[in-house]
Amino acid sequence: MQNIEKVQKAADFIRAGLPAPHAARIAVVLGTGLGAWADGLAEVASFDYAAIPGFPCSTVQSHAGKLTAALVGEVPVWVQRGRFHLYEGWSPAEVCMGVRTLAALGVSRLIITNAAGALNPQFDAGGLMLITDHINFTGANPLIGPNQDAWGERFPDMSRIYDAGLRDLALERARELGIRLERGVYIGVSGPNLESPAETRAFRLLGADAVGMSTVLEVIAARHMGLAVLGISCLTNKNLPDCMGETSLADVIAQAEAAAGRLSRLLGAVIASA
Repeated sequence: MQNIEKVQKAADFIRAGLPAPHAARIAVVLGTGLGAWADGLAEVASFDYAAIPGFPCSTVQSHAGKLTAALVGEVPVWVQRGRFHLYEGWSPAEVCMGVRTLAALGVSRLIITNAAGALNPQFDAGGLMLITDHINFTGANPLIGPNQDAWGERFPDMSRIYDAGLRDLALERARELGIRLERGVYIGVSGPNLESPAETRAFRLLGADAVGMSTVLEVIAARHMGLAVLGISCLTNKNLPDCMGETSLADVIAQAEAAAGRLSRLLGAVIASA
């Protein structure tokens, strides 16, 4: 379980480094290959992870490793530009350090994005998927250990993980923008290896539509702390177990970057209305 004093110390450090109060209630976590959206925002302040007390440092290619206070139009937001993964060697608590710090900074709505492999044969690489539910297949959980009652109850309900109002808003804005937005279940695995054909079949049988190596632990921590969550996956490759094609991190990043324009327009529209 996360040390509450450690999280508060990080939040206090960030507040002290702001040139002016930043009353953001919305935060966005950007996944692999999706950092370009933040480059076009009006930046208020930015903090390297390495400078924030107690923060891990992202080691994944295409993750900027910065927490940025910014404006989307006139809406103040926090942007976590890069995240932390179990496969990098971080503990579940360290994986969730960013999300918990954002909550300590006053965030109440979290938009979490990721790059994922499509398992549903009807979904295409380069598409976007609204996460309707998830399966935690990582073998880890950020709530193990003594509960922090100040954050949430010991056994938080997970019957409605992803906020229905935010999901409806995303679907409405996607329709207005002419963006195809699939709906499906995300399964989170530890990685770092990509899935075998047999694993792809198994995950599909479990009811998953997309697979990735992030998100589920962060969302569990966010819901434990009472945050409303919207999840969107960028589908970077298509897992077809009977004709499995090879892929690589470079391929994943390239496909995510190609889809980033549609995701950027959708994020902007959702944030303006959330």
